[in-house]
Amino acid sequence: MRFLAFVMLAVSLALGSPAQAQEVRIGAAASLTNVLETLGKAWGEDGGGKIVGNYAASSALARQIEQGAPIDVFLSADLEWMDYLEQKGLIETATRDNIAANTLVLIAPADKAQTVVLSKDTDLKAKLGGGRLAVADPGAVPAGKYAKEALTALGLWSQVESSLAPAENVRATLALVARGEVPLGIVYGTDAKVEPKVKVVAVFPADSHKPIVYPAAIVKGKTSPAATSFLQFLQTDKARAILREAGFTTGG
Repeated sequence: MRFLAFVMLAVSLALGSPAQAQEVRIGAAASLTNVLETLGKAWGEDGGGKIVGNYAASSALARQIEQGAPIDVFLSADLEWMDYLEQKGLIETATRDNIAANTLVLIAPADKAQTVVLSKDTDLKAKLGGGRLAVADPGAVPAGKYAKEALTALGLWSQVESSLAPAENVRATLALVARGEVPLGIVYGTDAKVEPKVKVVAVFPADSHKPIVYPAAIVKGKTSPAATSFLQFLQTDKARAILREAGFTTGG
């Protein structure tokens, strides 16, 4: 792994500068909000430092990094925004690694949920009952892009394109459904798991969209013992177990 090679290069930097004395500023996809807080706590308990999370759409975070925002480590909800920063020379490429994967689901308010069969024959617009379909902005936000891709693959995008309720990120989408402001929404499986006011009514076929992969990397020039230590921790069995408990899948 590129990251393991990088760790060897960072050993001398880490000596004499304990990670536990430092904070790591994390720019993370909104869908990682809950699990990253748990991961940060576990890392600290293992002698690591403290994380300070900035949670937003991956697209917004990438733009922030491009503009010089104080972010040490970037965790994206798709490969494209990490690729974007790498192509601009804004991440430490040797530290880049994929830490988890996710699923895409259709949700409804828990008290009004009815199972939906997703296929080319589904009348999804009718199931909205005159309401709107909540999605993250399909023009930039990973969750929205995956949603558009999946709906298009199933032949359903043209039905609902004019009935969307776009949100700034996937957690804002989740909130719209949880509050009952819309009858249906599309989020990640892990988002639905943390919100008791919604229920999954369908899971999108894995082959209807690109794999939902979460890459992590240190931002260019922000290498530190603490940032290196945190990325190391994300590759441990303990971190993978935490991610799996939250509903993510991992490679280890």
